[in-house]
Amino acid sequence: MSDISLSDLAWITREELSSHMLGSDAAPQLPDHIAVIDVRDSDHIGGHIKGSTWVPSSELDYKTPELVRTLKDKEVVVFHCALSQQRGPSAALRYLREKRRLDPQSKTEGKGEDAKKDEKGQKVVVLTGGFTQWQEKYGADKRLTEGWKKDIWEFGY
Repeated sequence: MSDISLSDLAWITREELSSHMLGSDAAPQLPDHIAVIDVRDSDHIGGHIKGSTWVPSSELDYKTPELVRTLKDKEVVVFHCALSQQRGPSAALRYLREKRRLDPQSKTEGKGEDAKKDEKGQKVVVLTGGFTQWQEKYGADKRLTEGWKKDIWEFGY
């Protein structure tokens, strides 16, 4: 059994993530050191965070080892689903546990507000409120959101 649990997960707000994306002088984009993994399934329609990678939660069983390998050089990995209540946090846990399985020497430090950071400096966090909260504030902002469809979201999730 893993010693990593839901209470160990760290969170990032939509404002914190957007400030990273808007922080450069260049055109707004996801910085190279951050990866955003969207684990929504069919509810992925209607928009997504610009630069995010869509990995449906139904595919996580076999895609998590690949994610660990491809994201190893990222400083921050952000997971989210629609509300970040179940699929997003579960995906973050699965990712952390797979990292531990593939590299048993890798220990993680910090709890709760102290972002989970392993010895190689990677933080794994969950987007507070998921895409639902994100799109409430940034859905129409084409600098931060791609493919947003107002009519899908206007009556809530």
